[in-house]
Amino acid sequence: MIIEKTGLIKTFLIKNNIMAKKTMTEVREEPGMSNAGKYPNVKKEDFCGPKGTYPVNTLKRAKSALKLAHNAGRKANKIKACVYRKYPELKKNK
Repeated sequence: MIIEKTGLIKTFLIKNNIMAKKTMTEVREEPGMSNAGKYPNVKKEDFCGPKGTYPVNTLKRAKSALKLAHNAGRKANKIKACVYRKYPELKKNK
């Protein structure tokens, strides 16, 4: 509960220009964000993670995103769902 309130306060401060946004170095320190912003030639809609992470513009990168999604913490399931939407052939038959 405290963490949620802290996040809301921080969002309020950033939106009202009271607090600066994170630098790319700070963003890269977050779970699952180590390569944030390192894909300038990939279209925005070809990412499954936030802030330019988990590119899926090729089948090879989509497979990689699935393997590495666990590094994104709580966002892992959203990343996997995004990959499966773009590449349904990767979804295993159950």
